[in-house]
Amino acid sequence: MFVRKLSVHLKPDTLGQFNSILEKEIVPVLRKQQGFKDEIALAIPGSTDVLSISFWDNQKNADTYGRNTYNDVLKMVSSVIDGTPKLETTEVLHSTFSDLRKPVAA
Repeated sequence: MFVRKLSVHLKPDTLGQFNSILEKEIVPVLRKQQGFKDEIALAIPGSTDVLSISFWDNQKNADTYGRNTYNDVLKMVSSVIDGTPKLETTEVLHSTFSDLRKPVAA
């Protein structure tokens, strides 16, 4: 299991707009990606800093999304982002979410 961690700084007073774009536009795109498992976005209410975490079945699928679709997703939120997002890809070592570490059926 791999995770793409995206840290973004939002323009003032755009957290609600960011969340709406995430729910209505980005999550449907993510659900169509091979190997996508889940998306979690974290922010303190009223904050301008957001951490978005997407879970992927393996590094290959996470990297394919990064090459083929990630830039389109960034364009969806470009009107609310201030600065350059920071992206990291890491492996999940442990999770208490029961279905995150299950082997993927072939």
